[in-house]
Amino acid sequence: MTSANGRDFMASHADTIIDLYERHAHDYVADRRRTGWIEGPWLDRFTALLPQGATILDIGCGSGEPIARYLVDRGFAVEGADSSPTLIAVCRERFPERCWHLADMRKLALGKTFHGLLAWDSFFHLSHDDQRAMFLIFKEHAAPGTALMFTSGTSHGEAVGSYRGDSLYHASLAPREYRMLMESNGFRVESHTVEDPDCGGHTIWLAQAEQTVLA
Repeated sequence: MTSANGRDFMASHADTIIDLYERHAHDYVADRRRTGWIEGPWLDRFTALLPQGATILDIGCGSGEPIARYLVDRGFAVEGADSSPTLIAVCRERFPERCWHLADMRKLALGKTFHGLLAWDSFFHLSHDDQRAMFLIFKEHAAPGTALMFTSGTSHGEAVGSYRGDSLYHASLAPREYRMLMESNGFRVESHTVEDPDCGGHTIWLAQAEQTVLA
C-alpha cells in the first residue's frame, strides 16, 4: 500500500514533466537524433489501418523527428501537440507547412477529429487519473475507424527514472483497465505487445475506433 507521503512524492514528480522537457528541449533533440530507429514496424502497423493521406495527430510530438517525419514522408497529413514551446518551435521550423499545437495533452480540445491518434512515449508520463481522463480526449478527437496507438508500462504502478540528472516520472495502469477504458470509449484493441524485444522493450497498444463512435 502506498502511503500518503509516497503519493505526494510521486505526484510531485508527475508535476515536473512539462518543465523538465522544456528545460532539456535541446538535449532531447540531440539525444533523439542519436537514438536508433526502432519504431518503424509499429508505425507501419498503425498506418496500415489508415486510408492513404490520412490525418494523424501526434500527441506529445516532441521535436517531430523521427516519428512525425516518418509519417510525413509517407504522405500523411500530420499535426502535432506538445507542451514544450521550444520543441513546438523546432517542429514549426522543420515542418512549416504542418500545424503544431502548443498544448498540454490533458487539456487538448482541437475541435476536430483525426484518422489516427498517436501517443508514443508521452502518455505514460501522466498520472493514473490523468491517463484515465485521456481516453475521453482520445474519443473526442476520433472519427469512426480511427486508429489509436500508445505506449505504456506492463502493470499498474509508478516509477521515477532519470533524464539528464533530473527525475523522470512514469506511470501505468493495469492492462485490464486499459482494455476497459478503450472499450468504454469505443475503441477495440487490435494488438497489445508487452516489452517488444524488437522495439527497445516498449509495451505497445494498438486499437481502432468502432465504425460508429459511441455517443
